[in-house]
Amino acid sequence: MAGALENIKILDLSRVLAGPYATMILGDLGADVIKVEAPGGSDETRKWGPPFQNGVSAYYLCANRNKRSITLDLKSEEGIKAIKELVRDSDVIVNNFKTGTMQRLGLDYETLSEINPELVYCSITGFGETGPYKDMPGYDFIIQAMSGLMSITGDHESGPQKVGVAITDILTGLYACIGIQGALLERNQSGKGQKIDLSLYDSAVSALVNIGSNYLMAEKKPTALGNQHANIVPYQTFDTKDGQMVIAVGNDHQFQRLCNILDKPEYASDGRFKTNPDRVENREALIPLLQEFLSTEPTAYWQEKFQENNIPCGPIQSIDEVAQDPQLNERDMFINKDHPTAGNIRMIGSPLKLSRTPVNTRHHPPDAGENTETILKQLGISKQKN
Repeated sequence: MAGALENIKILDLSRVLAGPYATMILGDLGADVIKVEAPGGSDETRKWGPPFQNGVSAYYLCANRNKRSITLDLKSEEGIKAIKELVRDSDVIVNNFKTGTMQRLGLDYETLSEINPELVYCSITGFGETGPYKDMPGYDFIIQAMSGLMSITGDHESGPQKVGVAITDILTGLYACIGIQGALLERNQSGKGQKIDLSLYDSAVSALVNIGSNYLMAEKKPTALGNQHANIVPYQTFDTKDGQMVIAVGNDHQFQRLCNILDKPEYASDGRFKTNPDRVENREALIPLLQEFLSTEPTAYWQEKFQENNIPCGPIQSIDEVAQDPQLNERDMFINKDHPTAGNIRMIGSPLKLSRTPVNTRHHPPDAGENTETILKQLGISKQKN
């Protein structure tokens, strides 16, 4: 069955995570993605590990399915010529080189748009192609630090903490998908491509959402609240008799039901806790009262009670528990695919569930240069010496 982006061709000059994650999603949606690397493979994630499976990095496998691979020497005239030939028939080109690199290679937007005026050109950098930081290298950890995300993650004991995955890369990859598809839709009207200048820094700051808005509106510097919520109480982790769980009380009616379950209806009418603004103001008084009761029974007991009363909650699961979760397995969030080098590999599936054009894992994450000869032959170019 055809994918939603079946007729879209994407030239992927990106590496590591933000760009490859974006192009993998587009590939999942049916686009023909050609991953370009230097001879031998220049995506650093191929060597990041352990774990490896038959020498293939798990990190690389997480962001590179549904692509074909070609290796080209972009320091050579032949390599640049091949890219320009590929651009003639491409809808999108994605790169995450440092600012100025594509210009030095003669692969800047102005040059390539002369070859293909309908080309959508997506540039991903750490800080963007304008501004005083444009030449600084950008890595997820640094961006998390500079964007304010780390300042609100953790608590007063832990100090600033990063998110457990490279979240700014993931966010930027998602924004890249949105921007690319928006530009393709607009192209249907104008017949013209355009350039997308996307940065990890901008993407990370956009993710401050309500915390950023709180500061911009009230000029009150936010503090790290750990697993508590800045604007909603109670909305955090609690210890149970045998573990931990999250309770997310989003409105006053849910809070009343929570108090009834705990056999403390008077809390809901207490002037300190009656409304959410009251509870936010008096969280230090309320949370210990709730914690005292929640510690008396195991997680499963409370989960059953809360779900029966439509109070949002959930256990804190480890990754091994997540991998066995029946809900996720029912929705194909873990998939298997044969790989020519690694053998049978298990990957996280796509969350995109389209009814008429479903996501399909057509291609395994390719070995470096696996499709070079076929792709160059289609262009009428003999294989380069690697």
